[in-house]
Amino acid sequence: MDAMLESEFEKSLSQKTVLLTGGTGSFGNAFIRRFLDTDIKKIIVFSRDEEKQDHMRHVYCSPKIKYVIGDVRDKEQVREVMHGVDAVFHAAALKQVPSCEFAPIEATKTNVLGTDNVLAAAIEADVADVVCLSTGKAVYPINAMGLSKALMEKTIVNRARQINEWGDRTTKLKYIRFSNVFATRGSAINIFTRQIKECRPVTVTNPQMRRSIMTMDEAVDLALFAMNNGGNGDLFIYKARRTTLQQLVEFLFDIYDAKCREIKVIGARHGEKMEETILSEDELRRAIDMGDFVRVFMDRRGLNYMNEYDGSNRRNENTPPSFQLNVKELTKDYLAEIIRKHEQLPIK
Repeated sequence: MDAMLESEFEKSLSQKTVLLTGGTGSFGNAFIRRFLDTDIKKIIVFSRDEEKQDHMRHVYCSPKIKYVIGDVRDKEQVREVMHGVDAVFHAAALKQVPSCEFAPIEATKTNVLGTDNVLAAAIEADVADVVCLSTGKAVYPINAMGLSKALMEKTIVNRARQINEWGDRTTKLKYIRFSNVFATRGSAINIFTRQIKECRPVTVTNPQMRRSIMTMDEAVDLALFAMNNGGNGDLFIYKARRTTLQQLVEFLFDIYDAKCREIKVIGARHGEKMEETILSEDELRRAIDMGDFVRVFMDRRGLNYMNEYDGSNRRNENTPPSFQLNVKELTKDYLAEIIRKHEQLPIK
């Protein structure tokens, strides 16, 4: 991370109270490790997992962290925890593709309705910034998790439009999309690594599936960059590195000097894509390159298209997007470095 950008992130949180919904997860832990020793005022960890909260309490031992048991589905609980908050990072979600596929209503309750509870409470409490965490699976979604996250994003944009229409609210809502985040709970890399260490066949759904991979530190960078640089309703992504599952496993074999190098193809899970997409063609037309990050401006047109049309916003649908998303390929050296850093962390 660039030192100037790191300093900017720290300054933006100086003497502020930050609420982390779903704060016992990978993002919450990465955020706390990063900013606990800065002059941030308070970090509120809001989640329904009391066991993880107790574990974090013993690991961090800090009076700066306040732990609150609660669920984003509970509107009144969310309203209560929002008092005095300056910034919200909304990470609470049902994220596992297979489980959401078999419980789509539960995914909707948490990912859509729960998010709207957070947004409404933040606007009511005049919270300055809200950054919601989404996923590339929301782009051209084919599974229940992606569909619920796509609806979550539409909910964010709708609330952002309301803020603009009201004109008397200062809250800014932004959202970010993650690629596959390295070594989070249930991630493919965690599974592959465990199988390699136990000298078992590595189970791969389809070796030619392509995925983008980013670290949790990069995910935190993305969230802070969005908070500091986004307008109301804007989307941000990080230019994550891409690879096939076949190449990923071969890198891991070499990094761990695996004695067993068998790959067992088990077929795609429910709702899996061959190629993950991080931005739609429509979004690419509204995107600008910001170095490691991409900003997509909210489509500010209203429902009354006929009344708003003056010819200036005309688009030729046959014209390809003017912005091209250029990302790097994952390398073995880069993967080895992030594995080394991760295995030294206190909480995994």
